[in-house]
Amino acid sequence: QVQLVESGGGLVQPGGSLRLSCVASASMFSIHAMGWYRQALGQKQRELVVTITSRGSTTYADSVKGRFTASRDNARRTVYLQMDNLKPEDTAVYLCNAVPTIYPWGQGTQVTVSS
Repeated sequence: QVQLVESGGGLVQPGGSLRLSCVASASMFSIHAMGWYRQALGQKQRELVVTITSRGSTTYADSVKGRFTASRDNARRTVYLQMDNLKPEDTAVYLCNAVPTIYPWGQGTQVTVSS
């Protein structure tokens, strides 16, 4: 079964930075567009914040445009999310999955932005 393992979250002050990683065990990882999603506490819906195609083209949600940068390493089956100038409203559990989602969800990694 495919596993997605996210890491890199933590507590950071507003204006700070974090870099998230997601490693996938999927053998067909390189052909799928991947996305970073986030789910804030108490929210049922997950927000797709960025999509990165198999070739590395990216599309960002307006809420993170100019602050977040996604990348991927297909050989390592890993996607990254560089998050700069973090804001309190970025606080959420961050998860990765294909776009559209086809894999079981991982545990995610908690990002908390607070002074």
